[in-house]
Amino acid sequence: MNLNELRDNEGSRYRKKRLGRGIGSGKGKTSGRGVKGQKAREGVSLNGFEGGQLPLYRRMPKRGFVNIFRKEYASVNLGAVSKAIESGKLDKASAVTEESLRKAGVINGRKVAGVRLLAKGELSHGLTFEVAGASAAAIAAVEKAGGTVKVLAAKKETQAEA
Repeated sequence: MNLNELRDNEGSRYRKKRLGRGIGSGKGKTSGRGVKGQKAREGVSLNGFEGGQLPLYRRMPKRGFVNIFRKEYASVNLGAVSKAIESGKLDKASAVTEESLRKAGVINGRKVAGVRLLAKGELSHGLTFEVAGASAAAIAAVEKAGGTVKVLAAKKETQAEA
């Protein structure tokens, strides 16, 4: 095979239909855009626009309060921890912390104020947990399996993070 014999694969390059080139082309006159008006023009984005009438999203009342300083916790179920130990991602001899859960791929996301332990699933190993919070049922399940739960104070945000 020579360089002058190289060709694209069949169908790899789609030739766009030429618009506005006569009635016989099938896309003549209005080029498939209907008739005149704003939507027949280029660069029009009309989401939420109601022809000058006050749009619905502005007519609806705004209710409630959104706390921009809220702390979001990553929730981890006991079943997910147990599955990570069985697959060898977590070491059952060391304490289970936010860093170890992150390395094991159990939690992700950057802005997390800590880990909250929940009781969904079974735990068969006696583990030591160091978490920001835990439900009463989760603490009971860990202690039943022979482990302990140490609830840490929530970490303070520094000026650099905010």
